[in-house]
Amino acid sequence: MLINSTTVPVKVLIVDDHEVVRVGLQTVLSRQSSIHVVGEAATVEDAIRESCDLKPDVVLMDVRLSGGSGVDACRAIRSSCPNTRVLFLTSYQDDEAVLAAVIGGAHGYLLKQVNVEALLRAIHAVAQGQSILDPAITQPLLTRMRSQREEASEPRATLSSQQQRVLALVAEGKTNKEIGSSLELSDKTVKNYIRFIFQKLKVTRRAQAAAFFIRDSHPEKQVGLHAPLMTEKSH
Repeated sequence: MLINSTTVPVKVLIVDDHEVVRVGLQTVLSRQSSIHVVGEAATVEDAIRESCDLKPDVVLMDVRLSGGSGVDACRAIRSSCPNTRVLFLTSYQDDEAVLAAVIGGAHGYLLKQVNVEALLRAIHAVAQGQSILDPAITQPLLTRMRSQREEASEPRATLSSQQQRVLALVAEGKTNKEIGSSLELSDKTVKNYIRFIFQKLKVTRRAQAAAFFIRDSHPEKQVGLHAPLMTEKSH
């Protein structure tokens, strides 16, 4: 199955800690004249290094990798190689994984049961700057996000300006130490701020708090929720 392209082939780096998956993806993608597989990686460290060395247009990566998280690799890749986009292809469809991926800078999130045509279209879409979210997780995630937004809209309005700044840095993926350095706060003070923010927003994880900030302050970050979605029946 061919996907027409009027531009140069999309350079793709495959990242998965299972060799059979890498081989399968390599076989499928290499048949496409519009895609050029530039390399493979199995670990977080290798994914970051190969992304910087090979400068792919798209990194096709699993969420769980040897040596760490694909989301951590995504953040590092996006920071070091801002022109490279990350498309997650994974078996994990829980809300937290999806939110963490989006917050980490990913342009797409697909489940491994996606068909070949949908995968190819998603790669090209992400290479062109679009964002893709698998339809199997779209509705549950949207439902949860709407519910959380309704619950958190009023509590967030009660946060002080300094608490809002802390929340903004949490949304950027900053550590407590980095937040303290940016705002000239002690580590203990940062922890207290974050604990208070969690209580106000009724969340227990940084990814959840960050999601609230992104939804309210940066609606463009949600493009993946509204972009054309790839399904088994897509043509």
